[in-house]
Amino acid sequence: MCDEADSDRGKETGNVNQYEILLLLDPDLDDDRQAEVVARTREQVESGGGTWDLHDVWGRRKLAYEIRHKADGSYHLLHFTCDAGTLDEVSRVLRIDDGVMRHMATRRIEGSPVRPVAVGAPAREDAVAASDVEEEEE
Repeated sequence: MCDEADSDRGKETGNVNQYEILLLLDPDLDDDRQAEVVARTREQVESGGGTWDLHDVWGRRKLAYEIRHKADGSYHLLHFTCDAGTLDEVSRVLRIDDGVMRHMATRRIEGSPVRPVAVGAPAREDAVAASDVEEEEE
């Protein structure tokens, strides 16, 4: 018979994995508040014995559907290494933060690129040029 609870399985200290979190923050938050959310996450990872690898700001993007009556969101990609218990605590804190609209934590695949490429909407000039080409074709 095992003495550990089901909720304690996989939370052994020393079992370190690479994770990434895609944060979707409220677009109405100022840059200082967004930086505060990321800094607090970094502090939690490092205080739990993990290492911080990357913070990539993807910026403000249009959402596929409204969340909390907001059509846009500010995206941040975070890469770090920590144990499962630290990840659980980071996710718990992000869930109760009002500035975080959504977050998704996943385990990074070994051999995946260190700096992922974010696919964005075309720049304003590109969008205008694309609409001009479509009009000429008609």
